[in-house]
Order: sequence, then C-alpha cells, then structure tokens
Amino acid sequence: MKESGCVKVERRVMEPGKLALKYHPFYKGKIQVTLKCSVRSYDDFAIWYTPGVAEPSREISRNPDLVFEYTNRGNTVAIISDGTRVLGLGKIGPEAGLPVMEGKSLLFKYLGGVDAYPLVINIHDPDRIIEFVKALEPSVGGINLEDIETPKCFYILEKLREEMSIPVWHDDQQGTATAVLAGLINALKLVGKSFQDIVVALIGAGAANIAIARILFKAGVDPGKMRVVDSRGVLHQGRSDLEKIKESNPWKYELALKTNKDGVQGGIAEALRDADVVIGMSRPGPDVIKKEWISGMADDPIVFACANPVPEIWPWDAKEAGARIVATGRSDFPNQVNNCLGFPGIFRGALEVRAKTITDEMCIEAAREIARVAEEKGLREDHILPTVEEWEVFPREAVVVGMKAIEQGVARLKMSREELYDRSVEKIRNARETVRVMMEEGLIPPPPED
Repeated sequence: MKESGCVKVERRVMEPGKLALKYHPFYKGKIQVTLKCSVRSYDDFAIWYTPGVAEPSREISRNPDLVFEYTNRGNTVAIISDGTRVLGLGKIGPEAGLPVMEGKSLLFKYLGGVDAYPLVINIHDPDRIIEFVKALEPSVGGINLEDIETPKCFYILEKLREEMSIPVWHDDQQGTATAVLAGLINALKLVGKSFQDIVVALIGAGAANIAIARILFKAGVDPGKMRVVDSRGVLHQGRSDLEKIKESNPWKYELALKTNKDGVQGGIAEALRDADVVIGMSRPGPDVIKKEWISGMADDPIVFACANPVPEIWPWDAKEAGARIVATGRSDFPNQVNNCLGFPGIFRGALEVRAKTITDEMCIEAAREIARVAEEKGLREDHILPTVEEWEVFPREAVVVGMKAIEQGVARLKMSREELYDRSVEKIRNARETVRVMMEEGLIPPPPED
C-alpha cells in the first residue's frame, strides 16, 4: 500500500526525535569544557594558575577592561532560560529545557565560534531573573535569553538592555525577526512589491510577532497596513478587552493602537483578506490557516507559516490556493525561516567589537546581508534564504553587525571590515575544525548505529 504525503511527512517529523532519544544518553549531552591554551608540562600550571595567574589578576584590578584581553570573557555568552516556554513544548521546567539550551550552545559554537553556556534557572519572577542575569555580567560578554514566556520576556529584555553594558538578546524576539526580515526582503523582490506598500497580517501576538512587527516598521512597513491576530481575533482600537491588554501586556496594547488603520475586525480570515503577506507564528497546524483564506489574499501572496513542528498550513496547500512564495520553520521544506541564520553571526560581530548592546539597526543589517547571500546564489521562489550549510553567511553578518555597532557608537573597539572578517573567519573555522579533528581522532565517538 502506497504511503500518502502526510504519512511520509509524519515519518520525517518523528525520526529526529527517535534518534535524539538514542544519541543524547550515549553522549551524555552535547557540550563540554576543553582547553584553549597549551600545557607542555605540569610546570605550566604555575603560569595558568597560582602563582603566575596573580599577575594578570593584578593588571585587571587596575584596569577592568583588560579582562577581555586576559580571559575568555569576550567570547562567552550565557544562555538563560527559566523553562516556561520551551520550543513548542510550553512550560516544562528548567531541567527539561536544558537539552534545548545545550543545543543552542552547540549552534553558537559550530556556526559562530562563540562559547555559549546554558544556565537554566529555577527562578520565575521577572525581577529576580533580571537580578540574576545582571550578577553574571563580570563573567560574560553577552546574554542570550531563551524560551521565557510572554509577556514577562518583553519586560526582562527591556530592563536588561537598559541596565547592562553588554549585549542582551532574546532569540525568540530579535532572532526570529531577523530571519523573517531576511526572507521577506527577497520574497518582495521576486513579486515586485515594496515594504512601504504591502499589507501584512501577523498570526499570533507572542514574543516573535511583536518583535517582527517592530523590526518591519523600522524596515519600512506602514504600521497602519499591518493586522495582528491574537487568540481572540484582530487587534483594533475598539476591542472590548483593550484596557485589560493595556494592563497585562502593554507591548501588545501598543500594537493595537498603532496597527490596523482600517479597523478590520474578525479573525484570521478577515486579517488575510487582500493582504500581501501573512506571517504565522502561532500554534501548530495544519488548518490554522485555510486554503480559501490564502485565495482571498492580494495577487502573488507571500505566506510564512512558521509554527513547528507542523506549519499553520502545509506548503503544497498554500501553493494550490495561489501563494506565490511559501516559507516555513522546517528544514525539510524549501525556504526555512531559521533563527540559526542570525544569532551566531550577529553575536560574532557584536563580541568582536565589544558592543554594549545589539540594536534593531544591527539586526536589520544582518537581515540584509543574509538576504544578499541568498540573492548571490540566485533567487527563486523556493530559494529566498541561504541554509546554515552556507557557512560564509556568518562572518559576513559579523562584519555588517560590527560595522553598524561602530557607526552607532555602541562598540568599544574599532576595526576595519577586513580585520573584522578575518577574525570572525578564524574563530568560526577553528570551532568547526576542532570538531572535525576530535571526530577523526575518536575523541568524539560516532553515534550508535540504528
């Protein structure tokens, strides 16, 4: 009996999970601490530890900025999560979130050459999380917030960006927004539309879409031409629950005031009517977005259905309904909108110039560079974004991010584009080569056979 397309997709969805349950206990996790200095003999311990280490410590006490020269702080990021919104799993707790944060560490290192350490915390009060993260500042060059529920994730990010002098980033917000913008830049080129003229429907009003809205406004989208749909329908100024939203989620409230100048009411169907673009960051599908709603969009509609593991609408259904370009969050379909395209290169650039923050403008520059990499390889309806295998995207991002930080006055170091590129390539290549050599030497054993 021949398998249906849906059954084949389901098998593909299940296979990584089955292997993950086999591989994770085999390796006992995905990361470890190893050395980056030489140990020629036990005599070197006197240099790297006591008594020799006292001398760099004295120098740092006189000039704290030397910590970036004498330690690994400048290449260190802490990945912070309280386990309240882990991937598509929800509030599963910090322990259950740890495998995900280790995976994030792996991506930081292999793709960006960044040493990122997972710190899952049993703290859920936002002010206590802020206090904890601020206390880490002397040890790290940056903070990556991950999988923290809304709306507290907005408050935590804003306060930490205000009060810390190192980059603080929430990948569910800034990372997703960067990847979406990169894909949308090229999708609009293919359909011959501009940011200024499009009507955009955002399905979902969580961390991702609220940040996407902010970035799209800065990229040129007219806020009045955006329609945002939450679980109760389209946001508009006449909503009966607006005062409640103002109290519980001022970030969503601001969107309700700023968007939907035509006062569209209803649900997803009404939001999509005559829209040029739909960006789904909601619950897993299919059938969250229906084919007939895609058919009611403007000419050459662009559909980003990014829910995982199943998009809001299957790509083939969206295409049958008239979508010109379809993107999802999955690697086994064309046009994957993947945060991994953003954060490794963005942090690489920010850390190289010792940036004090990561601005929205730095994210926009990164998105433009991601889009350029794909365009240079040839834009097609099924190729609007590069893949993570095209490793050159990461040092190129690092360059534009670092240069924008210098231009905006948030970088502690100034360097040329060439120097920034060479330093980024060296660190990324070193990370990849270290894994390759360790695998060849058997220090990282092959995974168990199926």
